[in-house]
Amino acid sequence: MSGKNIKSVLLAAGKGTRMKSKYPKVLHEILGKTLIERVLTAINFIKQEDIYVILGHKAESVKEFLKNNNYENINCLLQEPQLGTGHAVFQVFNDFINFDGTVIILCGDTPLLRNETIDLFLEKHIASGSDLSILSAELENPANYGRIIRGMEGTVIKIVEEKDASQAERKIKEINSGVYCIEWQKIAPAFLELNTSNSQGEYYLTDIVEWATNKELIVNAHNIALEDEIFGINSKYELAVATKKLSKNKIMQLLSQGVNIVDIENTFISPETIIENDCTIMPGCYIAGDNYIKADSVIGPNVFITGNVEIGKNNTVTMSKLSNVKTGDDVTIGPFANLRDNVIIGNKVRIGNFVEVKKSTIGNNTNAAHLSYIGDAELGCEVNIGAGTITANYDSLLKLKSKTILKDNVKIGSNSVLVAPVTLNENSFVAAGSVITKEVPEASLAIARQKQTNIEGWVDKKLKQKEDKALSKK
Repeated sequence: MSGKNIKSVLLAAGKGTRMKSKYPKVLHEILGKTLIERVLTAINFIKQEDIYVILGHKAESVKEFLKNNNYENINCLLQEPQLGTGHAVFQVFNDFINFDGTVIILCGDTPLLRNETIDLFLEKHIASGSDLSILSAELENPANYGRIIRGMEGTVIKIVEEKDASQAERKIKEINSGVYCIEWQKIAPAFLELNTSNSQGEYYLTDIVEWATNKELIVNAHNIALEDEIFGINSKYELAVATKKLSKNKIMQLLSQGVNIVDIENTFISPETIIENDCTIMPGCYIAGDNYIKADSVIGPNVFITGNVEIGKNNTVTMSKLSNVKTGDDVTIGPFANLRDNVIIGNKVRIGNFVEVKKSTIGNNTNAAHLSYIGDAELGCEVNIGAGTITANYDSLLKLKSKTILKDNVKIGSNSVLVAPVTLNENSFVAAGSVITKEVPEASLAIARQKQTNIEGWVDKKLKQKEDKALSKK
């Protein structure tokens, strides 16, 4: 469809009062992406400069979000005051005054819409020679949706909102999804003739359908949307339901591709995540964002993955959190590990229990098995980090972060502190309990601790003092 002259209008001005939130409705997340991002994904074949987002409630927040998340070329228009969906689309009237092509209209709170459905809808609109097309769906329970009203020969006459529908009209199961294709030059005059003669006292977008039929223009409803796809979000409950639906669709796809998912009810996986066959996803996993998990890896139980995470072949990740991480093959992570903010791990690495790794690279065959913090560090191959080791990467006085470099085959004794910036060269060894502030030469032993002193009889003396003090009080 790239050769067709197409623009899109995305309605995102609503307050979302029932969300009971200080945040705009369209910025609520589902599996790592906001509602508005998911709708924009459904029209990713349209150039950003041809997409117009109609904003209202907390418009600046939404505009700033789009700008900061690779949607800086999208056009944002303010609807103020907000007088209904018809009035919202009218905001592009002046911008489209010389536009002669197709406009796709969508709502910003329908995150389950698929790109394939919108593409097929556009094809049907063009093939049918329609001036106005409605994406419709058949629902067993059509409550709260506008109904498609057809004439004797099946032609579309109008859309009736449920609040304005008669008892007979409410029994109709074909509903309006809120997605339209319109030939702008044919339909644009309708926006000058909309009125507020309805129960809401608003300018309804749906009224353009009856206007078009009265003008004897070609109007069609294409019943191709799946029930889940047109699911709108108006409350936190509906957000939770949509999250479950989106995840379940992905899980069913992965199961058919040879991924072993132990508990489909208590596992959440984003549509963007790629998981190769023969992986096992254990119960309690939440995998959001864009991720790639390679073959034969076991994830879980109780693993939280978000951001861009790439997990190599034959990894085991147990009860841990990963965000913006890339691992090699044969890596073991967890339990209770936290890897975040651009971590790159080589092959055959072990990141053990209660280990945090932040913005660091770790070479092949390196181990950090227990109770350690590795931040802003570069670890070579065959490095061993003893339990309780800390890279002191932050100067809280100057508010500066510095780098710690451990070259190949460095060994760190337990309960050591490496104060950055500092470099430990190949084959060097740090004695347990040391605080290292200077560069350690190759193949050297670094010891930085006070010489042990034994005070004989100290315990007996302290106990005697305590006893004497108790007696004096009697």
